[in-house]
Amino acid sequence: MRREPTEAEDRLWHELRGRRLDRIKFRRQVPVGKFIADFICAEARLIIEIDGSQHADSNYDRERTAELKVRGFRVLRFWNDDVLRDLNAVCDTIMAYVRDESLQPWR
Repeated sequence: MRREPTEAEDRLWHELRGRRLDRIKFRRQVPVGKFIADFICAEARLIIEIDGSQHADSNYDRERTAELKVRGFRVLRFWNDDVLRDLNAVCDTIMAYVRDESLQPWR
C-alpha cells in the first residue's frame, strides 16, 4: 500500500508529511488493531481515510469505523475526488478536526 498509493493518497501525504500541515504530526499506513489506517494523528486520536467509489455504502467500512471508534479514534473520510479537486478544503477540514476534538465526522 505504501509503495502503490492512489493519486489522492499521494497528494494528501505530500501535504501531511513532515508536519507541513499546521505543524501537525501525521503518520501513514499505521496498523490499528486488525486494520491499517491511511493516515493517523495520534495526538488528536484522528484517522483520515481516503476512499474510492468502491467504498460507497460499504458494510466493511462501517464495521471498520465502529472498531476504530471503540479504540478511541474519530475516523474522517474523504472521497478521492474531494482530495483531487479541492485539496485546500480537505486540509482545512483536517486542521479543524485536529484543533477541535469535539467535532464528529459526518460519514
